[in-house]
Amino acid sequence: MKLMKYLGVALLVSPLAAQAAFMDAEWAKKACDAWNQSETLTTELAGEDWMANNGGRGYKLVQMYRTECGEATKVQLTIEDRDGKAMCTYGGKPDGKAFDKKKDYLMHAKDKHWTCIGAGKFGCGAMGAMTTGKLKFTGPKMEAMGVMEPFGAFLLLTGKVAGDKGACPSE
Repeated sequence: MKLMKYLGVALLVSPLAAQAAFMDAEWAKKACDAWNQSETLTTELAGEDWMANNGGRGYKLVQMYRTECGEATKVQLTIEDRDGKAMCTYGGKPDGKAFDKKKDYLMHAKDKHWTCIGAGKFGCGAMGAMTTGKLKFTGPKMEAMGVMEPFGAFLLLTGKVAGDKGACPSE
């Protein structure tokens, strides 16, 4: 019994169980929660400039993956208008909602670029990452440029949500 007690404590503090893989389903759920804590993302993306471009579906998709891990490992954030705010209502593996490149966003980058983008280093901000090709982007580019400040806040969020880049997420 005493051994079980110590093993239980050891498992609770084990660093092996501490961190999700960067851009796995668990990471996406945490990113969704972080989105909802961001005043910039929830208020500045609400309304006619961004959130309303959803084709009458009531949501927008933001999908992303790590280039080294491949598109099959992408994760998704579903953003919906909730009481006049752009709220993340789902974070995880793509859930089957149809992706529309005129309304939704798909991004991928190499791990070294995600690290730079998430840290907001010089040349890795929203505009710099897009124009230098560090961030590969599919979606309404003019729309993204019109909301560059919140888009930049989203990219910084990728560095604020902890995730292990040592291994690829499982498909």
